[in-house]
Amino acid sequence: MHSSRPLHLARGGTSVVVDTSTAGLPSILYWGPALGECPAAELAALASASVPQRVSGSIDSPARLTLIPQESYGWQGTPGFTGQRGSGFLTPAFQVTDLTAGQNELTITANDDDAGLALKIQLTLTEAGLLRQRLAVTNTGTEEYEVRSLLAFFPLPDSAQEVLDHTGRHLRERSPQRHNLTTGSYHRESRRGRPGADATLLVAAGERAFGFERGRVHAVHTAWSGNHQYIVEQTPSGDRFLACGELLLPQEMSLAPGATYAAPDAFGSWGDGLNELASRFHTEFRSRPEHPDRPRPVTLNTWEAVYFDHNLPTLKALADRAAQAGIERYVLDDGWFSGRRDDTAGLGDWFVDETIWPDGLAPLIDHVRSLGMEFGLWFEPEMVNPDSQLARNHPEWIIQTPGRLPVAARQQQVLNLAIPEAYDYILTCIDDVLRTNDIAYIKWDHNRDLLEAADATSGAAVVHSNVEAVYRLMAELKERHPRLEIESCASGGARVDMGILRHTDRIWTSDCIDPIERLVNQKYTGLLVPPELMGMHVGGPRSHSTGRTHSLSFRSATAIFGHFGVEWDISNLTAEELGRLGSWIDLHKRWRDVLHAGTTVHADLPDPSMDLRGVVASDKRSALYGYSLTGSSASYPPGRITFPGLDPMTTYSITPAAFDYEDQGQSGLAWVEAARNGAPLAMSGRLLGALGVQAPVLFPEQSVLIEVRAQTPERHHTS
Repeated sequence: MHSSRPLHLARGGTSVVVDTSTAGLPSILYWGPALGECPAAELAALASASVPQRVSGSIDSPARLTLIPQESYGWQGTPGFTGQRGSGFLTPAFQVTDLTAGQNELTITANDDDAGLALKIQLTLTEAGLLRQRLAVTNTGTEEYEVRSLLAFFPLPDSAQEVLDHTGRHLRERSPQRHNLTTGSYHRESRRGRPGADATLLVAAGERAFGFERGRVHAVHTAWSGNHQYIVEQTPSGDRFLACGELLLPQEMSLAPGATYAAPDAFGSWGDGLNELASRFHTEFRSRPEHPDRPRPVTLNTWEAVYFDHNLPTLKALADRAAQAGIERYVLDDGWFSGRRDDTAGLGDWFVDETIWPDGLAPLIDHVRSLGMEFGLWFEPEMVNPDSQLARNHPEWIIQTPGRLPVAARQQQVLNLAIPEAYDYILTCIDDVLRTNDIAYIKWDHNRDLLEAADATSGAAVVHSNVEAVYRLMAELKERHPRLEIESCASGGARVDMGILRHTDRIWTSDCIDPIERLVNQKYTGLLVPPELMGMHVGGPRSHSTGRTHSLSFRSATAIFGHFGVEWDISNLTAEELGRLGSWIDLHKRWRDVLHAGTTVHADLPDPSMDLRGVVASDKRSALYGYSLTGSSASYPPGRITFPGLDPMTTYSITPAAFDYEDQGQSGLAWVEAARNGAPLAMSGRLLGALGVQAPVLFPEQSVLIEVRAQTPERHHTS
């Protein structure tokens, strides 16, 4: 038997206190800032103090919010587990059979012998201070069992009063939305076979009006690239919680005797403000063994430069200009393979089109490599056009209700990679292209949602099995080609999650490169994803997706913080224009080590048209901030801008990094003039964070970058 004493897990500035004496399964009593040393007697007192009182009209033993809350122990909110064997055992009653605890990990096994089920729960505090839950259920019975749902539950403190999540669409992913947390359940689902452009990246709940710099807030994320669900709930008895997990389709997870369903990893983060909450996720990514360990190459992607108009002289000329500007990776986008002259045909026929490339891709690749750049290539391995040899030869490989194709999207359908022959075909095609060409990078696209996601022969739901097949496919390609990097693109940013990022090296944040749209998109994508894994590109002067026109400085200042790149036909730029682009690339390279390893911060400014964001070096000796005016300010001149994340005891100099005042007719700002005269103002991190400086007068839709560098000697601590 296991001990019933309360347990305290502590790591990464986070504490979790678990009461192991609750009926059925343990309950998390506390999840938040580190508590320090907690004597056993104090923990026992906390557990006793947390027992709810029986009230009028309630059940005799008030239900508790356990790790997997169960109706069999009185829980009447959203259940943690549901399933069915035939017509019975809809509500199992799991009881703990074993519990193993360490300083930062707790493993629980529980059984319901009558239901023929075994449950395993693993709670882990990671080095970053994230709370990770791994849940698995095993069918120990003699007949098939259908799992309907298995969700990870994370308790919320009583201070949680407001909910933040995301919505969106193609070209406008991860738009924030907020509402009050009230009694009842708020349920977000994705049934698109991928997270989707409208998916929420996470669900957060915190103190009223919590922001990036202040306000206690908790959030959860499901590390899964298929259908999923998020729940925020407050019960009539006052329990508040976040829950998340995979959304399973009917009979999608039918377990044979002895089989196990392992739910996707669920991660929880907290912070005093969203900056701190996000930094835990960023630290987690950076601690993974698969995290990129070399500088992120500045990338040029050819899509918005040439679209489907592939010809060798044009593409070589584009490569020449890219190299002159300092670009380090050249990616050939859609249009290189058999029959692919537009988006109506060819998907699935992953062979170099000899009518366009009579000598193969080698002439372009050799030219790009001779210029010192890496070469990358676009694929969409999970998709097929009905107008393709693959679809004509193997219609049974297409995901569909038997006898009926789903409604088309972009003139394409989806392959069922869970079919071994389909998987082997795609693996062989991609592997052949990689083996016969010097290719360092794949832009891996996924351009449509799944509909009627069934096996063409059996009619069984196949979303789960296809997500697992994609993970295996990416892993096997990387095993065969160890230096290969992969970008996750899904008609822009429709597949962004910790599951796909276990196998990829960056995400394409959105197909929209308009800097006004990207400021919002990148800010909220950054709640989960660190900047070095977010593709941020400089588009052309006129946005292809919104029609807005912007200066090079605004477009570049918006893109510079992430995995920097260019999505623009630069072949006809003048020498001066190319030089200006090259200056922005040089600036990014000078700051790249800080931008891709430091702490991302956003300032809570009262004027919604004023945006200040930045990255502070890990040692807090330097930082790069970007201040943007997205519309006309309510004040003229505008108010002050503050600089979060600095060491309050360090003195810093502040200098504009890249800003052409003469073009705008703006000058005379004291701190700017001091910097231009070679004597930049010096202020402590405490004053820069609390009071800041007067913001420059900008026209709407313009930016200034600000360099902040320590002046005082680095402090050395002695023990």
